[in-house]
Amino acid sequence: MPASPHAGLALYTPEQMAQVDHLASAIVPVATLMENAGRAVARAVRRFVRPCRVLVLCGPGNNGGDGFVAARFLAEAGWPVAVAELNAPRAGSPAAEASARFEGVRVPFALAEVERADLVIDAVFGAGLSRDVTGLVADLLKAARKVVAIDTPSGIDGGTGQVRGYAPHAAMTITFCRFKPGHLLYPGRGFMGRLVLADIGLPEQALAQVPCGLWRNAPGLWNLPEPGPESHKYTRGVVSLCAGQSMPGAARLCAGGARAAGAGLVRIAAGQDAPAYRLGAPGLVIDDGPLESLLSDKRRAVWVCGPGLTESEVAETLPALLSAQKCVLADAGALSAAAGQPESLKGVAVITPHSGEFTKLFGAPGANPPDSVRKAAVRINAVVVLKGASTLIAAPDGRLAINDHASPALGTAGSGDTLSGVIAALLAAGMPAWEAACAGVWLHGEAGIQAGSWPIAEDLDRYLGPAREKATRLQQEYGEMCRRSLAGSSTLG
Repeated sequence: MPASPHAGLALYTPEQMAQVDHLASAIVPVATLMENAGRAVARAVRRFVRPCRVLVLCGPGNNGGDGFVAARFLAEAGWPVAVAELNAPRAGSPAAEASARFEGVRVPFALAEVERADLVIDAVFGAGLSRDVTGLVADLLKAARKVVAIDTPSGIDGGTGQVRGYAPHAAMTITFCRFKPGHLLYPGRGFMGRLVLADIGLPEQALAQVPCGLWRNAPGLWNLPEPGPESHKYTRGVVSLCAGQSMPGAARLCAGGARAAGAGLVRIAAGQDAPAYRLGAPGLVIDDGPLESLLSDKRRAVWVCGPGLTESEVAETLPALLSAQKCVLADAGALSAAAGQPESLKGVAVITPHSGEFTKLFGAPGANPPDSVRKAAVRINAVVVLKGASTLIAAPDGRLAINDHASPALGTAGSGDTLSGVIAALLAAGMPAWEAACAGVWLHGEAGIQAGSWPIAEDLDRYLGPAREKATRLQQEYGEMCRRSLAGSSTLG
């Protein structure tokens, strides 16, 4: 079975990786994969760390086996290495075989040994952690001066990024084959340090047998529409916005995002409040007629409802949009108006809540945000974009993307309005809802990165064009990468 064209962006939960490992064992011996994993760890340590006194803390499972192999390769390279075992691996297991091949120094699993080491390699528990890290293991990891983690730092849930008990902040984390959700989701992402993804030879046949509905959001997961030589403003797409009386700035920011992201035409339905909007950008079209007359224009298929609207204004506009079967992105005021009754949003295409709005709609995301966002998308049959440090984009069919490409600088008033406009522009250009949401979130994040440390929302528009150019270039590079093997390793700083 051929690999998915998005295979390089696929994320696998620990449970899925366990399935892959089981299937792979029928093709490649586990001991061979363990040897490759340990070699990859040693290679990463030698590349990014100066030679120093190393202590490898090994658990009894395959993660500990990887640690024994890494210790052997580092010792062969002349590094002073010792291994401390939490418990001996099961007799006859690949980890026991890896332990037997290590002929170097073994020391007690004790605090004094950690205190003597310059670097601790955490090979105690992997991403499939099933219990909290407490007691002796936690004490040793707390005492480490510098930690390099294998798979994930012990204490980080690989499926959710949650901290279970105690987890060390690693300087570097080396994982294998595919990233896990916990590598990208906060708070876990903040514990990873430099992220290294190493290819250890897991056969594509095994990966192809475990369906993946979870991806890291990046160009290559989606393709931006490009205007052709005969394109015009209507083929590029029209974005229409419902305007409110008291907060015209929100609609203006949304309109600016839509225009800068490539919309052919952006119109603000302001009705009797039109005078408050006519001082905006000269390229905006301000409509002062009744909403009902605007909805008859079939070219105006995509509407944004919510930025700058009060609950009463939402009540006047959203039902009319849905009745006219428009493609609606709901944000801000439209989400506040639906608090406690999310089913009232059924019929919209995309919603873009921050965590507070999501909680008022569906309840707190809890310890498993990916699962919560997927359930919310099913509940209202719409794409749900949960904005945050790691933004989650879920489709009703179960697809989920995690976006880690952004800047803390986006945490400023009005930034979300700009994002709504960006996604709406891509919807108007013909992208399917989930792909448009994923691409819009990435472009918005890239604009924030390019804008520097302290932008205001009004600054973001001028960086969306360069963001599109970068996305197009990365799409091309990703396509070329997919035409080659995924040999070697990649690194995330």
